[in-house]
Amino acid sequence: MEQQEKMVKLAVNGGISFGSKLNAKQLVVIAEYMKEGDELELTTFQQLYVEVLECDVEFIQKKFEAVGLSCYPVGNFVKSLRTCNFCKGAEQEGMPVAIELNDRIAGKAVPTTLRPAYTGCPIGCGEPLVNDIGVMKIRNGYNLSIGGKAKGLDAQAGTTIMEQVQPEQLYKAVDKIIAIYAEHGKKRENFFKFVNRYGVENLKSQLVT
Repeated sequence: MEQQEKMVKLAVNGGISFGSKLNAKQLVVIAEYMKEGDELELTTFQQLYVEVLECDVEFIQKKFEAVGLSCYPVGNFVKSLRTCNFCKGAEQEGMPVAIELNDRIAGKAVPTTLRPAYTGCPIGCGEPLVNDIGVMKIRNGYNLSIGGKAKGLDAQAGTTIMEQVQPEQLYKAVDKIIAIYAEHGKKRENFFKFVNRYGVENLKSQLVT
């Protein structure tokens, strides 16, 4: 009996840009690797889950990237940054910072899936306060919150631990938080539980400012 080839999931999106959009060329390339009857799963984190043969992953990633699609691993990793739609413009709402932050953290291995979110103004369309790590641009600085939870009876807003920091401070702080979680989080311990166990103040005291 022949062993069935292993399938794996790729998380795909159009990158960090104005809204969650895909163009016709990108859709055509994705469709090349789908069979009749296959379905695309759209996640709340602005990603599409595409199942492909494990042996073809590297080749398919290159094909996707050639048309501007970003590919991320599925599982116990930092997800790509959930964002708002940047309705007032790239510079004003900090799109370059969002792109850089995503490049630095998306795909890092962690005890279980970690969900970061970003929004370019206090309206909070990207829902940063109810995700694991949230960044909100306010005027000329960035606020950083941790430990938000959107679902369940224990749902709560995250705790703001840094206010009005500049991009380099923000990057270092988020890098440090993820590194601490990767090192001290228990297997399959979600970030919300980790923050409650490890302590917000304990985390905050270790950040580089």
